[in-house]
Amino acid sequence: MKTSKKKESTRRPQENNAEGNNEEESELCPGFKDVDAFVKYGLGAVLSATKASAGLPQAGDDYDFYRSFPGFQEFCESQGDKLLHCMSQIMQHHGCRSHIRDQNKLTGVEERFDLVVDSNDVILERAGILLDEADGVNRSQNPVMPAGFQPPKIVVSSWNRKGSSSRSETFRLLHAKNVARPQLKFKEKVDNSNTPFVPKIFIKPNAVKPLPSYFSNKQIRKERPEDLDVPAALADFIHQQRTQEHVEDMFAHPYQYELDHLTVPESLLSKPEPQMYKPMAETKLSFIDSLDDLVTLNEKLCRLSEFAVDLEHHSYRSFLGLTCLMQISTREEDFIIDTLELRSEMYILNEAFTDPSIVKVFHGADSDIEWLQRDFGLYVVNLFDTHQASRALNLARHSLDHLLKQFCNVNSDKRYQLADWRIRPLPEEMIEYARADTHYLLYIYDCMRAQLLESNHGQPGLLQSVWNKSKDVSLKKYMKPIYTEESYLELQRKQKRSFNTQQLTTFRLLYAWRDKLARQEDESTGYVLPTHMMIKISEELPKEPQGIIACCNPVPPLVRQQVNELHLLVQQGREMPLLKAEIAAQKKKGLTPIKKAEVTLFGPHDTSRGSEIDRPQDTADEVPVKEGILFSEEDHKMDVDEQKISSLLAPAKITLFQEMETPADQESLSVAQTKARRIIESFENPFRMYLPSTGVHVNKNAKFDPSSKIFEISKRWKLQSIEQQQKEMEVKKKSTEEAKQQAKKLSEERTKAKQSYQESLRNITTVRQQAAQSKDGAKKRAREGSEVGEVTKQSKKLMKSTEKAQKTEPPAKESFTPFDYAQSDLKVFDGSKAKDDTQFDPNRQAQGFRKKRFPQGPKNNSSAGNRSMSYLSGKSNRGFRHNWPKR
Repeated sequence: MKTSKKKESTRRPQENNAEGNNEEESELCPGFKDVDAFVKYGLGAVLSATKASAGLPQAGDDYDFYRSFPGFQEFCESQGDKLLHCMSQIMQHHGCRSHIRDQNKLTGVEERFDLVVDSNDVILERAGILLDEADGVNRSQNPVMPAGFQPPKIVVSSWNRKGSSSRSETFRLLHAKNVARPQLKFKEKVDNSNTPFVPKIFIKPNAVKPLPSYFSNKQIRKERPEDLDVPAALADFIHQQRTQEHVEDMFAHPYQYELDHLTVPESLLSKPEPQMYKPMAETKLSFIDSLDDLVTLNEKLCRLSEFAVDLEHHSYRSFLGLTCLMQISTREEDFIIDTLELRSEMYILNEAFTDPSIVKVFHGADSDIEWLQRDFGLYVVNLFDTHQASRALNLARHSLDHLLKQFCNVNSDKRYQLADWRIRPLPEEMIEYARADTHYLLYIYDCMRAQLLESNHGQPGLLQSVWNKSKDVSLKKYMKPIYTEESYLELQRKQKRSFNTQQLTTFRLLYAWRDKLARQEDESTGYVLPTHMMIKISEELPKEPQGIIACCNPVPPLVRQQVNELHLLVQQGREMPLLKAEIAAQKKKGLTPIKKAEVTLFGPHDTSRGSEIDRPQDTADEVPVKEGILFSEEDHKMDVDEQKISSLLAPAKITLFQEMETPADQESLSVAQTKARRIIESFENPFRMYLPSTGVHVNKNAKFDPSSKIFEISKRWKLQSIEQQQKEMEVKKKSTEEAKQQAKKLSEERTKAKQSYQESLRNITTVRQQAAQSKDGAKKRAREGSEVGEVTKQSKKLMKSTEKAQKTEPPAKESFTPFDYAQSDLKVFDGSKAKDDTQFDPNRQAQGFRKKRFPQGPKNNSSAGNRSMSYLSGKSNRGFRHNWPKR
């Protein structure tokens, strides 16, 4: 039984191997049929490992607690050795240093970390290279030539497959690194100078308004020997200044007048009958790369009523960009023009392009209009933009692909839209792609005109608006990118990054370096140093040149060449002081940050605490500095142009005792001029009167001259006018007369009051008379008290009446009133104890407290003998030294 089982077991794998030979051939690696299965398995393994690592104790108290158990410690060591062994095998497989286990205990962690970082860089770089090769970007050093020179390179990838139905069908790689720079063959060199763009036109066909003489004499200006070493745009500026010509003619649109007075004929506003396009296989294609063919093409176009135009552009290996191809399609024929070869002769097509009777159909002509002006000096009159028509019809999408699918049922292939159109000769696939952009455009133009009329119920209003918007597009002018000191701020705002002063300074320096080098080498800024790499360098601020290279992946060629210069720029940015956010916000406006002083109490605007070396010195080469003004009313005139001023310099404090500096110009001034200046300064500066006079000469005669200003200031109280003095005298006289009248009235009232008071005192008996009457009668004390009370009441009434009389009519002299002894307290003389003296006596104070505490008298203290004599009964008065008992 066992042998039979063994035979069966040996047969089964043989059968399985025989059946699976075909499957093994198609497998990517053992156990996995394709890449998707391998990726799914690897992703699951990574997720399970991540979950397992998350379940381990966290670093800290938990890990230290579990680490104390021998079993956990042995498990961690064994798993760590396995991981290190696996990592070393992976590193050895990729050719990296794999001695990760044999390390010193002191520096082992740092060395292992460096090895892991280096290995990750190598592995990720190789992965990036393989991904680029899969995407069609060949990273190998071997030159890649176009399809006509070598066997095509087959690249199988997801992006360049034609569709899901035919996965095996692939396409050629149409990018090339070693294309010769076409700028070297141009007759007229590319102008990358930092000056505005001047139109290239010098002949104006179909002109209603003639071309200004500035452009018509262009050939004469080229022959000037003094401008041979000057760029073309700068030579135009020199010539404009030399001949006193208007700048408006230089930068105006040459066909502005013709476009403003362009009227759309009625035939173009009526509903057309769409004319079906010919199949591409039956349509003739002409490739134009000579001047004779271009002239014949221009003659054909002038006999037509409409034609379609499109351009192919390249901008990666040029600062301003290059128009590499032009496609023109008529109802019967297609043309492709090599604009790199015929760059200087393309102006011939202005005869057809500016003819108002010929409709030029574009799709998305915003960029095409500018490229035609920049490279060829071509302008378009009577333009119809299908992109504007698509917006007016509110279609789902406005791209050319959508229009081709909707109107022509054609699936366009946009895989060559970003191809390198400088390749010569052009591969067949690129020619077919470029041809398809304009072949169907005239039929789409007919269909969209009909739909615009139908959507507006047959009224031409909507169609007319599309013509007007297309005319606005044709009026666009090409604007050359101009570098300014604040150009970097716009890019920094778009990135939405917040930089400190060091990072912002580095970003500004790198931006200026990139712009300068791109103009010199005629390369795009993205080729010299991409924006994301520039931001990475500005944020990291690497200390070494290797750090700059580490921030760039892949490293641009010009960065590798100029890495030392970039390192100096980064060092210059690192030397800037770090300031607060408010001050950094001011530096974004273009101001240069102030150097940080050595004093700890430092303010950015306080120059008094800084040393003289840190203060900005005004030299002949630097920008002038304007002195600060304390008061807004002061108007200091300077010889420096205010537009050239970049900073302010003001003293940090003002003292009342500071002596004014005497300028050297005062020595040449006369006495009258110095007097006038000092008088004006005294009115301008409120502290001028407290400052000592330095070197002021005042004539003695001026002090006594009433017409002088000094006499007026020093004798101001004497210089009052006679009218004011007379007014003051009259006011004084009136005041004295009123005072005399009031005094007379008061005296009369006082005399009347005296008389009435004397009359009231005649019928009143005196106090002595009342006392005599009481003695003679020999009455009782009680009765005497009553009488005294009556008398006192009467006396009180008399006193009140007298007081009222005094209040109403105050007497002139004080009258004598005898003292009424009946009101006095006679108990004082009965022999009773007088009141305590109000004088403070510390020895008597304790007894006074006892009296207050025990008003009924002191109680006998029976327990006094049992207590210490140093303590008194009652409240303790430790604060009084005299309360202590005597021994």
